Amino acid sequence: MSLDIKYDLITILGATATGKTTVAVALADKIGAEILSADSRQVYRGMDIGTGKDIKEYSYNGKNIPYHIIDIVDAGTKYNVFQYQNDFLKAYKQIKEKPANAILCGGTGMYIDAVTKGYKLIEVPDNIELRNKLNNKSLYELKNILSKYKKLHNQSDITDKKRAIRAIEIAEYYKNNKNIDTNYPKINNIFIGIDVDRETRRARITARLKARLNEGMIYEVKNLIETGITPQDLMYYGLEYKFLTQYIIGEMSYAQMVNSLQTAIHQFAKRQMTWYRGMERKGTKIHWIDGKLPLEEKIKLIEDLLYVK
Repeated sequence: MSLDIKYDLITILGATATGKTTVAVALADKIGAEILSADSRQVYRGMDIGTGKDIKEYSYNGKNIPYHIIDIVDAGTKYNVFQYQNDFLKAYKQIKEKPANAILCGGTGMYIDAVTKGYKLIEVPDNIELRNKLNNKSLYELKNILSKYKKLHNQSDITDKKRAIRAIEIAEYYKNNKNIDTNYPKINNIFIGIDVDRETRRARITARLKARLNEGMIYEVKNLIETGITPQDLMYYGLEYKFLTQYIIGEMSYAQMVNSLQTAIHQFAKRQMTWYRGMERKGTKIHWIDGKLPLEEKIKLIEDLLYVK
């Protein structure tokens, strides 16, 4: 049956709390697939509750569904999209050599783009001299400098000075190294989006946050700090790790932490949807499925898209 599938890769995307993983696992069981994670924080060991890394989810009908690119680096390190692209290609090759079908599942748009858009990322070395020249520039000035290199489709490049300087550093490297090998395997891919209405998504986010706090998310962050990870390094990961760390070190009350975190997650989900809409504006076809449908019905709709007629 799997030989009739028209695609090398099935990408299941959507905002947080839409039920992507549940769909991916059920589909993987149905078509004999393995799952590649596209989540920028689930790569870290020990960051489990805060990232929603529920390994028990990767089981269906009594079978464990193989998953990849989860728990591969230590918390406290700085994993990036270049490393992700390399790790994806290694795991994808292993899956295809078995052979098995491959499902990419997650909500990190930049990671999804990196492995489905057909461009190879290059590990760009630090340019200390250039950084020193740019350090005194304002974010507005850095944005103008970066715009001379490229159109600013990726707004995450200019959210703060550090990111903007790094983006300029990368652009300058590409400008001065014209013979970079950018060959990348062509992967025949289909995008399937799981979506729910705004109010449902907000209610799920609120309920899930309460559940994770009850499951020991605060203890998880305390434990990470006790292992030697600095509060600054934890706050780098954003969302749960930022606000829980601020609560633990006394920068905000429990109520402030919960309210701020809940607002931040809602905003994050909105940014995810903005990214996907941007993908569509640039020509990517996303087949959207109502996340409130019964699971069996969602799988049937996806199967109708996958198989050769």
